[in-house]
Amino acid sequence: MAFVEATRQLGRAGLFTLSVFRASKPTPDFFRELTREIYKIGARSLPIIAVGGAFVGLVLTLQGYRTLATFGASNSLSTLLGLSLYRELGPVLTALLFIGRAGSSIAAELGLMRATDQITALGLMAIDPVGKAVAPRFWAAVLSVPLLTGFFCSFAIAASYLEAVHVIGLDPGYFWPALKDNVDFVDDFCVALLKSGVFGATSALVAAYVGYHAEPTIEGTSVATTKAVVNASLLVLMFNFVMSALLFR
Repeated sequence: MAFVEATRQLGRAGLFTLSVFRASKPTPDFFRELTREIYKIGARSLPIIAVGGAFVGLVLTLQGYRTLATFGASNSLSTLLGLSLYRELGPVLTALLFIGRAGSSIAAELGLMRATDQITALGLMAIDPVGKAVAPRFWAAVLSVPLLTGFFCSFAIAASYLEAVHVIGLDPGYFWPALKDNVDFVDDFCVALLKSGVFGATSALVAAYVGYHAEPTIEGTSVATTKAVVNASLLVLMFNFVMSALLFR
């Protein structure tokens, strides 16, 4: 029975995904909603992304320097930092922070819309609730997460530079050239953006699906919010492993 129920939920999620793409029509109203959602779930997530990126850069610098200094390779610190950020930590941690900050918000908003019959009311007014409430949030996440990943990595590298050069005493002449020579634009930076786009789509779809199909009660909304964060986080980690195995050989 559990297998049958999982298969049924997977089928419903697939149909829901198709309905999101069908409802994504380039109309003026759609672009207004898209702009509003980019601000709500993208721009408003920037402070936590910036703080998280800075502290990740500081920790990586501290631990990386201690490890590399043991082998006399402390000048490779920026290489370790850049590859770790762009290949793995940047996209994954940005997605996890985004899920906690914006994914939970998407699930809660749609769950409350279900609980207060707003979704039903949209249908009664011949307005597609998926196109009105879900599609703008989905595309806003797809566009925002790669940009947030770029900010995350930038703040991490800036914080790392300040600690490595002005606290630890590493020669700045080694920091930037090593980073530039060993971090490839296509293989590292562009792949990080690709990963981020997939993670943003996954996060938004999971949060929207769970919130859209939540039980029409306050308790159902809280359960949907928790389920959205847990399921989206696990899927991001799983997809990250699959994409890393395929892209980095």
